[in-house]
Amino acid sequence: MRKYEIMFIVKPDLEEKTVKDTVKKLEKALTDNKAVITLSKELGQKEFAYEIKGFKSGFYYLYNIDSKDDKAVKEFDRIASIDESVIRHLVINIEK
Repeated sequence: MRKYEIMFIVKPDLEEKTVKDTVKKLEKALTDNKAVITLSKELGQKEFAYEIKGFKSGFYYLYNIDSKDDKAVKEFDRIASIDESVIRHLVINIEK
């Protein structure tokens, strides 16, 4: 199993329902591709050191996943890149 850490930032000016829908859509991209979510944390709204896409803050989310291959990560990356609610995302392979 490959282990990944995923962090993404959602726009701060969205309605709560839109934020939840975005998070569910990204989780679904992982689970539909047979990834197992081992950690899921909402880190809250944080200020940026500098503006990103015109925003000074955003809602941070952290996930750890286990996956047999990189199919789930590639799909997550594709969806996060397209979704306008996501300001930034980062996927790190944390294998030892």
